[in-house]
Amino acid sequence: MPIQSELANPTDRNEEMTALEAPFTNEERPMLTIRRPLNHRGRIAILVAVVILTANLPAYGYIGPGAGFAVLGSFMVFFVAILSAILTLFTWPIRWLFRSIRGRKTYRNAKIKRAVIVGLDGMEPTLVEKYIAEGKMPNLKKLREQGCYKKLGTTLPPLSPVAWSSFLTGCNPGKHNIFDFLTVDRRNYLPTLSSVHIGGSSKTLKLGKYLIPIGKPAVRLLRKGKPFWNYLGEHNIFSDIIRVPITFPPEKFRGVLLSAMCVPDLRGSQGTFSFYSTRKTDELPYTGGEQIHVTRNGTRVKSHLIGPENSLRADGKVMQAPFEVTITGKGAATLSLCGEKIELTKDEYTPWIRFHFKAAPGIKVHGICQFLLKSTEPEFELYVTPLQIDPEKPAMPISHPTVYSTYLAKSQGSFATLGLAEDTWALNEQILEDPSFLHQCTEADSEREVMLDDALSKLKRGLVCCVFDGTDRIQHMFWRYIDKDHPGHDGFGEVRLKNAIPDLYERMDKLVGKTMTRCEQDDTLLMVISDHGFKTFRYGIDLNRWLIDNGYMVLKKPADGERYLATVDWSKTKAYTLGLAGIYLNVAGRESQGIVEEGKDADALRLELCEKLSGLIDPRRNETAINRAYSARHSYKGPYAEHAPDIIVGYNEGYRVSWEAAVGDVTDDIFCDNTKAWSGDHCIDPKIVPGVLFCNKPIDDDNPRLLDLGPTVMKLFGINVPKHMDGKPLNVNVNGAPPKGAAA
Repeated sequence: MPIQSELANPTDRNEEMTALEAPFTNEERPMLTIRRPLNHRGRIAILVAVVILTANLPAYGYIGPGAGFAVLGSFMVFFVAILSAILTLFTWPIRWLFRSIRGRKTYRNAKIKRAVIVGLDGMEPTLVEKYIAEGKMPNLKKLREQGCYKKLGTTLPPLSPVAWSSFLTGCNPGKHNIFDFLTVDRRNYLPTLSSVHIGGSSKTLKLGKYLIPIGKPAVRLLRKGKPFWNYLGEHNIFSDIIRVPITFPPEKFRGVLLSAMCVPDLRGSQGTFSFYSTRKTDELPYTGGEQIHVTRNGTRVKSHLIGPENSLRADGKVMQAPFEVTITGKGAATLSLCGEKIELTKDEYTPWIRFHFKAAPGIKVHGICQFLLKSTEPEFELYVTPLQIDPEKPAMPISHPTVYSTYLAKSQGSFATLGLAEDTWALNEQILEDPSFLHQCTEADSEREVMLDDALSKLKRGLVCCVFDGTDRIQHMFWRYIDKDHPGHDGFGEVRLKNAIPDLYERMDKLVGKTMTRCEQDDTLLMVISDHGFKTFRYGIDLNRWLIDNGYMVLKKPADGERYLATVDWSKTKAYTLGLAGIYLNVAGRESQGIVEEGKDADALRLELCEKLSGLIDPRRNETAINRAYSARHSYKGPYAEHAPDIIVGYNEGYRVSWEAAVGDVTDDIFCDNTKAWSGDHCIDPKIVPGVLFCNKPIDDDNPRLLDLGPTVMKLFGINVPKHMDGKPLNVNVNGAPPKGAAA
């Protein structure tokens, strides 16, 4: 039974019942994820199809460790998902009748029928205002005139996982437990991913050379708090959530969801590219990827895709998928992979190519990737994107319900599933040049635009929320072109895309215009938002070197490029830095080798560090490098506040934690030039980088915050806002009639 035809042709629906909603209703069916307990007698049959793969690979998109990987056999995921979809399809008439009755009550107090939120990650207010004034963003100008435009307060720190977690929970970080991309394991001082933990089964059964896991793998979302769309679902309001960060693993609720940030690649990392070359190199390994040396035999080059360790095998052998490239001309070749032949053309990406690893007899792990032929003469060079989960046959659930990603893939073809799909480190390492990286960004946004259009056409009541990453990634990597004083302003490579950011804003304006056309009804609320703004990143600050120079940290030996604080003498160290956000105290009883007593001593040290760091001057430029250092004890309220760094550093525009300090390395200088392509950032004082809020309805509040938006949507749907939420509903004038012709 073809899934596409089954999902596309439900019959006899009311205004609220849609092609997506019928098969994906979740209230009466079990959650299709690897977290579901298994029946004791059926466990062996299911677990034979389970591959549990754990890894501790780097996640260099934002500096840090990988999430790890756990795989539910692709066949079982697909089979169970299809079976569930068929069952819900046959039972939907009964549920339709039940919800039709409930639906009348649901919307009785609602002021809107539909809310549409388009997230443009990192859109900067000063650039928006500039480009509107220059006539480059006519649709956002119309949206401002139709309703309103305001700067939107962000979070401390203004990092995407922190900000979007506050957006979806309506809470400060002390209540949702996300303070950075990374957190520190206090037992060993090593970094771990802050939002998700993925681990294998604790027990296995050995059968020859294979290990059969006994028990389910652990896939836990470390973000706490309930998303506001879960509350909508409890009141029978359906939601379609597309690529909102920090939604992996997907949670059960009444709606559909495709996860985003922190979805790992097939190697368990947050994105590891591969670069195949006949050129030998003695250089250090690439950050965020690896070079594989290959040998050319006439016109043929043989190698393999590198997968994760196969924990179904006793020897833990790394899984591989062999491929062969036949060079057919200058800048042209043919790739043979998993029985398929794909034509390669220099500097042109292939479409998403499906492949598989053979984990055990009858068990395959499916993935997708893209190839980019960079050279055939004089050296062979081939770039391969991080190996991503195949959305059509997901090795791990990346959507809710699991079959939702399959539906999208059947509808529009394969699409990027990695949380950080745009390969920023391949550009930093000059494996990619500007045009090749920009292609990844625009393609990812185009994929999401198709998903958004599908959601808007099908969901006539409820919530649609879709986040686009291109604004964030392109500004990170191309800000050097709009900052003449940036150390990397002159760029590198043969092609320089100096208009990448202006073109980006015009492209996003066209997206807004199309969305406005789909939201012309008076009872649809449209918000276009960003989680934070953006500024230049010219100089890095090695906070660990500052701590050493000021007597708060001691090394056992001179630092020699060793990461993760490997050279620190913990018996003499009071404070340390790891990650992007701040400083941790080495507290006795909390850290394994802590020496600072909690209480008066720790409080005094926090105050002392905040006072010394606030207003820190860069002596070489006579500029303020740090606006203010914030005490987490005063900034966060909630049950998870104790998990935060002790001090959050609010850098000034132009400054950020150095790349070395972020991974626990120590250099010789406190201040250094940032010469990487990654030239823009937002990990600074939140007062400097507010986001944007455009709405098609007037909003009376002067200082709206990102965490106010969820409560606002709840109130407009007639739902009481829980008392624990820190966000407050904004005063939206839903009766303000939009002027004719306001939409593009």
